[in-house]
Amino acid sequence: MQVVHNAYTPKETTELCSRAGTMKGNMRADKVFVSSFVAGCLLAFACACTLSVSVSPWFQENAPGVVALLGAIIFPWGLVAILSTGTDLCTGSFMLTTISVLHRRLSPWKMLLHWFVTFWGNLAGSLFIMAIIIGYGGTFSQPAYHARVIAFGTAKAITPAWHQIFLRGVGANWLVCLAAYLSFMGREYFSKVAGIWFPTFAFVMLAFDHVVANMFYIPLAIFVGTPGLSVGHYIAHSMIPSLLGNIVGGGLFVGVIFWYLHLFGDDEPNSIDDELFAADKRPLVGQRSDVGAFDEDSGVQTPRSTRRKESKDPENMV
Repeated sequence: MQVVHNAYTPKETTELCSRAGTMKGNMRADKVFVSSFVAGCLLAFACACTLSVSVSPWFQENAPGVVALLGAIIFPWGLVAILSTGTDLCTGSFMLTTISVLHRRLSPWKMLLHWFVTFWGNLAGSLFIMAIIIGYGGTFSQPAYHARVIAFGTAKAITPAWHQIFLRGVGANWLVCLAAYLSFMGREYFSKVAGIWFPTFAFVMLAFDHVVANMFYIPLAIFVGTPGLSVGHYIAHSMIPSLLGNIVGGGLFVGVIFWYLHLFGDDEPNSIDDELFAADKRPLVGQRSDVGAFDEDSGVQTPRSTRRKESKDPENMV
């Protein structure tokens, strides 16, 4: 009886993340910016949907857990849309390009450049949806929405201490990058959706701080006039600690750890469905005696034993 394993192994998944990070890190800067702009827009739409279900004052006072549950159920569609369309969040880049650098497929400079461009692209997309589509569009013009936005901005950027936002940022991108990692593990669409949905659900339920999601919520709170909340306060007391926390959560606790567990110490390239990454023409460290030349056309490493047999064939001899 044949058993079908409809998922990649953790080692194969980490290899796929390395390949994705290499591809993204070598993209043209203009394409990276457009991709990250679209990702910022998609996540802002998901934030707006989440905000729309959390407005009821009665539920806020008497059943806040129900409000959080509804938001956590709805929000993950944004990350599903981003990962399915191949657009770029800087927070996902913190994991993918870190693995590629550790795997010696991408330079640290290209990694940092990708982080820089995706951050500003995400910010531009988030602000576009917040100010133009939602703000001037009057989507949340009712007083109940204003009150909820002000309460949210206060809870996210004014009440907590700097270190608390940093630690919540670690937890946020740990879960979001785990969602991205699990999406690479699935071989078909619905497995990918399930892999994305539940870690993202957990991040929203726990009210952690995701720097790109906050690029919608907190500027919207500034837009409606939250007392004590300014652009300078947002940057110094919310954006910076959540950004640093997201780098640690995604880059260290997902990227570095999974690279260490599944790719560190390998003495040969890792194949996916019997195909090697095109750049892996030889093992990263050393070379096994039973491994032969790399065929650039097929992308497959030819065993030495096969090569010997081919060389003994009179038709192949010169």
